[in-house]
Amino acid sequence: MNDNSSLPHAFDLLRRQSLAMLVQESLHRSILSGEYAPGEKLNEADIATRLNVSRGPVREAFRALEASGLLKTEKNRGVMVRVVSLREAEEIYEVRAMLDEAVARKLANHMPPETLDTLKSIVAAMKAAKKTRDLARYTELNLQLHDAMIAGVGNQHLIATYRQLVLQLGLLRQAAIETDHSALSESIAEHEKIVNALASGDEERAVSLVREHVAHGIARMRRAHEQWIEAGRTNGASVT
Repeated sequence: MNDNSSLPHAFDLLRRQSLAMLVQESLHRSILSGEYAPGEKLNEADIATRLNVSRGPVREAFRALEASGLLKTEKNRGVMVRVVSLREAEEIYEVRAMLDEAVARKLANHMPPETLDTLKSIVAAMKAAKKTRDLARYTELNLQLHDAMIAGVGNQHLIATYRQLVLQLGLLRQAAIETDHSALSESIAEHEKIVNALASGDEERAVSLVREHVAHGIARMRRAHEQWIEAGRTNGASVT
């Protein structure tokens, strides 16, 4: 006779884990879309009420997002969206640039047909998001495009490393797009040129375009950071 006494506990554990994952995904989207700004404190009880869950899954989601680098816990202050310093962002961009160039070289020499189809589809969706000025959707598509390029290489270790880097840059990407009115058009054009170069197998042009794209991204990020610093001074806030 099988002992099923542990089944209720197992089902309860699975349910809590599933809820925590759903809460984590919801908060992840909210942070990267700019709904929660860098430095903003997150209230566990308020989020639990808003998402109609208990505080346990929210607490677990907080821990997971802190491990991924999006949240930070400070003594006597609680949980807040992590502020990425300018220097840290520049270091992340530097590593990302090296990975992007390596990916461009590989895809220019061997582009899986399904990867090319995905990239072209995402660029088309980016253009649609631009027409409606849907910055949150554009940010999501931006992440999807770079993720699809990395996935096309097929190296699981590269995918994990790159995703971790891009996740943290997401804290600044939305602000960079919002503070530069021409950034959306420029970003779409840059992505489309990169995809076209990869599709034609032009390795050197693809790498050159990737370098230019990363350089422009750094410049936009710096301008956004400067405006954020100035806003903090104006409002009497302490920013770094």
